[in-house]
Amino acid sequence: MRLRRTKPAPDISPADLAPGEAVDTGWATTPMSTGAMANATALVRWCAWGLLLTGPLLGGLALASTAKPVAVPARAEAPRARPASSDAVAPAGFAEVYVATYVKAGDSDAAAEELAAFYPAARSMSWAGEGEAGSERAESASAVQARQVSAGYWSVTVAARITGSANKSDSVRYFQVPVRATAGSKGAAAGWTATALPAEVAAPTASKGAAPELSYGAAHAPLASDPAVRTVQDFLAAYLTGRGELDRYLSPGTALHAVRPAPYTAVTVTQIADHGHAPAEGAEAQVPPDGVQRRLLVDVDAEGKHASGRPMTYAIELRARDGRWEVAALEAAPALATSSTSSDPQERHGS
Repeated sequence: MRLRRTKPAPDISPADLAPGEAVDTGWATTPMSTGAMANATALVRWCAWGLLLTGPLLGGLALASTAKPVAVPARAEAPRARPASSDAVAPAGFAEVYVATYVKAGDSDAAAEELAAFYPAARSMSWAGEGEAGSERAESASAVQARQVSAGYWSVTVAARITGSANKSDSVRYFQVPVRATAGSKGAAAGWTATALPAEVAAPTASKGAAPELSYGAAHAPLASDPAVRTVQDFLAAYLTGRGELDRYLSPGTALHAVRPAPYTAVTVTQIADHGHAPAEGAEAQVPPDGVQRRLLVDVDAEGKHASGRPMTYAIELRARDGRWEVAALEAAPALATSSTSSDPQERHGS
């Protein structure tokens, strides 16, 4: 039999019916053909077989899905200011350019637009003075101190050498600049802006701490019998004066480029000290087996058109190969006494 909807069922209770009268529910029965009944029976049979065959598979999938952790979306948090990098190069550079612009701008209304790029509030300020723009200039401006006040907020002290009609001689003056990071996406710093005009301050107090002790032996005059000295001497000559090919003194895989244009005409090694234990007396004449390293602290005097006897110090790592010493790296800084004497993790140039 097949059910079909005929009309809405009337709201009649059994008490309202006469004896033998049935309630009209709104559903009527219609006869089903033999073919239709056969098709319905087959459909039911196939559904039953399908459930029987797929039941274990569906059960296994359900079990596996419950065994795996469900990823729960993290609760969205309001963007928070992130501390700027401990490296203060970006705010320091911003402060240097700001101070140089500030000194050159003078104290006229024309300075407002120029300074507004660094300090937006300058555009609405009233300048009472009559200083001429460009009468003073910061020939050089260098950040000498940077202190992080809070997350993304820095106080930078800039030393500026001021020249101009108001100064009979060059003078170094100091300006304190408040610099704040401007937020970008996800709270990261997208740029920098000043929160006030520069404030002239006294020179920062010089540190009176003792000089750090380095991890090198006693310095001595370069020995003619030491092949490492000849390598260092020739390498520095090629590096600083442009004489000779630099690559011939470098270990394979070391990438260094000579200073261009060459700032000096002559370089002389004056002292040398070994990191850790120095070679035994007389052993300098012998180059050790391939791969042996030697780290040196080298003092030099450089001569040039505009410099006479300029002293400089280089930390150099050598490596033995094919019976000679080669330069493996120019180390970024000499090794401190607190460092391991065997394998300090030093930043190096060209290694």
